[in-house]
Amino acid sequence: MSFDDRLDRIVGRREELQAMLGGVLSEPLTGEAFGKASREFAELEPVVERIMALRDAERAQREAEAMLADPDMRELAEDELQDLRDRLPALRHELRLAMLPRDEADSRSAILEIRPAAGGDEAALFASELFDAYRRFADLNGWRFELLEYDESELGGLRGGIATVTGRNVFARLKYESGVHRVQRVPATEAQGRIHTSTVTVAVLPEAEEVDVDVNESDLRIDVYRASGAGGQHVNKTESAVRITHLPTGIVVAMQEEKSQHKNRAKAMKILRARLFEQQRAAAHATRAADRKNQVGTGDRSERIRTYNFPQGRVSDHRINLTLYKIDRVMQGEFDEFVDALAADEQAALLAQEE
Repeated sequence: MSFDDRLDRIVGRREELQAMLGGVLSEPLTGEAFGKASREFAELEPVVERIMALRDAERAQREAEAMLADPDMRELAEDELQDLRDRLPALRHELRLAMLPRDEADSRSAILEIRPAAGGDEAALFASELFDAYRRFADLNGWRFELLEYDESELGGLRGGIATVTGRNVFARLKYESGVHRVQRVPATEAQGRIHTSTVTVAVLPEAEEVDVDVNESDLRIDVYRASGAGGQHVNKTESAVRITHLPTGIVVAMQEEKSQHKNRAKAMKILRARLFEQQRAAAHATRAADRKNQVGTGDRSERIRTYNFPQGRVSDHRINLTLYKIDRVMQGEFDEFVDALAADEQAALLAQEE
């Protein structure tokens, strides 16, 4: 199939979906079928817009070339052709980018998990700061950041935190943050002024709907217990904490953030579905991590995707060799430069595969 034939098929499919969604057909779509068609239409719309823009420019080029034979119009035609020669390569590149295969999860919301790895109290302190940085990143993008779990350490660090980040294309932007984040600085607990190296693991999972993952109740072992805490009035007097074990995979999710057993169970099921969904995606895409453990690594200091060096004021992403000397702004949630560069690097790799 030629490239033009591929473009014709895309335009034709978009028109077909428009008719289906507009109720032009004798049997209009409803329910899940309507939702699926709506998502496909939304994905094709920007592609078709770029196809139309390219074809309009190519038509204008042919018309300008035909005008070259007219002495009265030649100068005008040459100016028009020069402008089109500059625009056409950019239009073709934009179209090729729009036609690249998309991760079907990109448009989804996400579940963010952050846990300290190597480094003890200092790792827990940085985990707390990084968690707050992602909260600010969500705010800057107009996303909703909802806490699912936050286990604070005695020194004010974070033993483990989970949040849902809700909005448009959240996973497409946050997915690059999965992995080991390394911090180099003098901890507040260091009396000798020595620089320590610690690590934190970040996992970003696309949020799963119930229709994405079929979870049978018979596959679950659900334990309830009394939530632990700092003591006194903060300890629940009832068995509100919930631990869910998915027997076929061995995945365990525990939740005690809420005082309600029902709410803790609902939150635990949301996380379980996300982990099962990511496991399914990993099986379908061999290039992705085989499971969540591969995604975040072991947390060893030798593994890292990014280093935050506070004495030098720099943040370095080791996947694309990008270093920014504005660590304060990054810790205020300004991750866009890294995300944009990582997305461009991924697009370049996909384009190379297409050639």
